[in-house]
Amino acid sequence: MREIVVISGKGGTGKTSLVASFAALGRGQVLADCDVDAADLHLVLGPSVQRRTRFTGGHYAVIRSADCTGCGLCLECCRFDAVTPACPPDGPLICSIDPIACEGCGVCARVCPTGAIDFLERTCGEWFVSTTRYGPMVHARLDVGAENSGKLVTIVRQEARRLAGVEGRDLILVDGPPGIGCPVIASITGASLVLVVTEPTLSGEHDLERVLDLAAHFRLPAAVCVNKWDLNPAMRERIERRARDRDAMVAGRVRYDPAVTAAQVQGKAMVECSNQGAARDIEATWEGLWEMHG
Repeated sequence: MREIVVISGKGGTGKTSLVASFAALGRGQVLADCDVDAADLHLVLGPSVQRRTRFTGGHYAVIRSADCTGCGLCLECCRFDAVTPACPPDGPLICSIDPIACEGCGVCARVCPTGAIDFLERTCGEWFVSTTRYGPMVHARLDVGAENSGKLVTIVRQEARRLAGVEGRDLILVDGPPGIGCPVIASITGASLVLVVTEPTLSGEHDLERVLDLAAHFRLPAAVCVNKWDLNPAMRERIERRARDRDAMVAGRVRYDPAVTAAQVQGKAMVECSNQGAARDIEATWEGLWEMHG
């Protein structure tokens, strides 16, 4: 089973547009959107949700006011300033806990002499198994301000692998998150190939270096695609030369094409709308990936 993960050093480089077109060209893969903090592959592929599962990650504390004696120990011990005191003129100290500020360390629950603090599982979002016109898709939605996105990414990948095994599919195509942080590490670990999408700019060159460092650290084969390469041909050449110096394969390059945006507005992949311009480049990049890692 092969697993190709498409990532980038920053958001907006064209990862999702490429993955959507690769899905149309591939036919027969399992799709996974691991950019759980800002998932958008569903905007192009229009999945029909078949199963949804609550995602929990970490805990948060809640004070049962009826059992609280107002000792103030939780207020003293909370290093995250999540405990809010209130002192009514005719009664004892009353404390409450801000669920957003609470980091779930559990200290307040341990020090409470009357056991008036509950330590509850935190619901952080949902993950989904859906059908699309190009095969099954596993994706997720992280709640606003929620954490543990790396754990959610792992769940998405595990379910995609399970589906691939059950349905006898030999390819998993992953739309990964940007950057080099925990969600990216969770997305690429153990992958067959990492495709890094970048742009012909100085910042794109810098971001590419960081992502290639990450792939090298985990000893993963890497390929590079320069999107909108014709906006700066000299920088494109420099980036591709640097990629080869780093033992990364150059899978292809995609020109700037306003038709990409037009396809997105229609909720379609670029290769569904045209066989010219950027669509032709994307198809060549897909074929290049298979020549390198077929």
